[in-house]
Amino acid sequence: MPYIQSDGARLYYEEAGRGIPIVFAHEFSGDLYSWEKQIQHFSRRYRCIAFNARGYPPSEVPSALSRYSHQLAVDDVAVVMRHCGVKQAHIIGCSMGSRTTLDFGLTYPRMALSLTMIGIGSGGDPRNAAQFARDAEKRARLYEEAGLAEVLKGLRQASNRIRLKTKNPRAWDDFARRFMQHSAQGCAHITRRVMAKRVSLFRMEKQLRALKVPSHVIVGDEDPGAIDAGLFMKKVSPAVRLSVVADTGHLVNLEEPDLMHRMTEDFFALVESAQWRARAG
Repeated sequence: MPYIQSDGARLYYEEAGRGIPIVFAHEFSGDLYSWEKQIQHFSRRYRCIAFNARGYPPSEVPSALSRYSHQLAVDDVAVVMRHCGVKQAHIIGCSMGSRTTLDFGLTYPRMALSLTMIGIGSGGDPRNAAQFARDAEKRARLYEEAGLAEVLKGLRQASNRIRLKTKNPRAWDDFARRFMQHSAQGCAHITRRVMAKRVSLFRMEKQLRALKVPSHVIVGDEDPGAIDAGLFMKKVSPAVRLSVVADTGHLVNLEEPDLMHRMTEDFFALVESAQWRARAG
């Protein structure tokens, strides 16, 4: 198995194809195999690299909380790229991975050809940070005390995920099977140290206005939190284009892969041909 050592954790990764690199960052409830359809599609013309974040087997699940943070998640992307000899790549993320993708573009702009962010959320609501922290701790304890099967029961009913279950039961079954292979302790640590500690997207107006990397935010119209976040990013950042996918929830890449591929290829073509332009004003 191919591994990379990154500041206190070994990261498992896979790659396929040749060409301009694409690096994939997965969502909280997923793993690198959440990108399988994208890797099969894009590896025909691109070099695709996907890895499991720290805390997701077969990547290492550090026992120390200090080995988890949002900044470490961002830095892990850079470590993976350097290990693979990649100086610059398109970065694609979903949900938690979208926030990693955004902050990678802000932290390492010269390493990002473009940023594609599916279902990016707000992180935490700055109007009620204390309640957000309490909710995060409650979720972390649910992983530790009730286990993955109990958490999965809630995901089956989540309003922004149920569309995958109704559209493509086989894809949902695969998602559920993969979810049950996660580490409950790893998920708890990530909830406390990554999800609960990162700065709210709505407090990042200054950084978003300064963003220079070509950016594409993709949200489903049945994912209200992501819609709010996407509209905010579009409003404040000239670098952001926004696509809203009809009749779709949180996991656009799983629910509507063909549409996501077409939109992304169009975006990549603009970037790679130097035709992409930031919005004026």
